[in-house]
Amino acid sequence: MDFEAYLERLASADPTPGGGSATTLVGALAAALCAMVARITASSPKLARVHEEATAIAADADALRRHFVELRPVDEAAFLAVVAAQALPRATEEQQAERRAQLQAALIGAAEAPLEAAGLATDALALTMRTAELYNANLMSDVDCAMHFARAAFNESAANVEVNHRYITEPAVVGEQRERLATLTRAAREFELRTAAVVVGKRS
Repeated sequence: MDFEAYLERLASADPTPGGGSATTLVGALAAALCAMVARITASSPKLARVHEEATAIAADADALRRHFVELRPVDEAAFLAVVAAQALPRATEEQQAERRAQLQAALIGAAEAPLEAAGLATDALALTMRTAELYNANLMSDVDCAMHFARAAFNESAANVEVNHRYITEPAVVGEQRERLATLTRAAREFELRTAAVVVGKRS
């Protein structure tokens, strides 16, 4: 699907794609910007000292962008599973019990998908840090843009995890997912701070 077609679907009355799906696109944009900065840097004679790292960043950014793209339909499917479970019949006690079980399984999956996206967004923030540390002053605004895209992807992913946690009735599952999210939150913040320090320093 091309970009314009995706935007048309996103703007439609259909609930999918939605925010979680769009988040993966934002993360992919962050990775793509890092790849661009890295490739331009790798071709600059003045920055020969970082050519090897720039080439490695470009390859890692391409891989990360693919991971974001691959996660988009997973996120959409996770949401549709919740919708399908909600539509199950509940006329009898047996049907109600089955519906509850399937809905809980779907909600756990619907929280797992954005949690995976938060992990990718953390990777994107780590990538922006590495890209900033190439010290290509001419492209620092692009690194800054990538950093903000990656942060936006992280924030929305985290929010989607928490939304699903409101309806999951298994405390152990919620606790485990929140612990993983907290670990990612700390790492993401550290990468962001280090990137911002370089960006601000090279602008001044």
